[in-house]
Amino acid sequence: MTAQELAKQLKAQFGDQVSEPAEFRGELTLRVAEAERLPEICAFAKSQLGFDYLVDITSVDEYGEDPRFTVVYHLYGYGHRCCLRLKTRVSEEKGELPTVTGVWRTANWHEREIYDMMGLRFRGHPDLRRILMWEGYPYYPLRKDFPLAGKTSGIPDLAFTEPAPMAGGPFVTIAGGKDTMAREPRVRLPASERLETNARLERRQDLQEAHGPGPTEPRK
Repeated sequence: MTAQELAKQLKAQFGDQVSEPAEFRGELTLRVAEAERLPEICAFAKSQLGFDYLVDITSVDEYGEDPRFTVVYHLYGYGHRCCLRLKTRVSEEKGELPTVTGVWRTANWHEREIYDMMGLRFRGHPDLRRILMWEGYPYYPLRKDFPLAGKTSGIPDLAFTEPAPMAGGPFVTIAGGKDTMAREPRVRLPASERLETNARLERRQDLQEAHGPGPTEPRK
């Protein structure tokens, strides 16, 4: 049984609730029209199609679009060794979808992480608490309107955050440049502003053209 055949079976079972499979680089994705149907669809995928392992659940902030959020389920079957991806959309106004912890227990921590980082709630989750940030933290750090440097927040005598200085950091994308690769440094030498790539001592030509050779004197 191939992933394409399994995807078509899922489509045949749920009709308009599931899109035609879309293939990209050998991977198949199905879009689920109504997030409320996810537990039923996932249960069928596990029990009838052999997708017995939930690899991950991820979320995407499509900031500026409506619905704002995409939730992505990565499925795998140990028996047939096929992968399948399910996607569904959730509006910012609703901000909630049903849990699939009743289908795969591993969904527990995946859903908690999405709740913590993106602010989406999973109705019916047995223990929906923050998993990285502390309870009471007021923001959702993976939303695109959350600044890269962070925000000041705090609970007296318990925990706090402060904005982190971003200038000159190793993962800060530089404005300008002819393409994405030219804008994003791979390695920044601590003692200078020179950009290097993949620990090579010479700068890549496209970075030189985009940003110049850079100063070689250590920063004061």
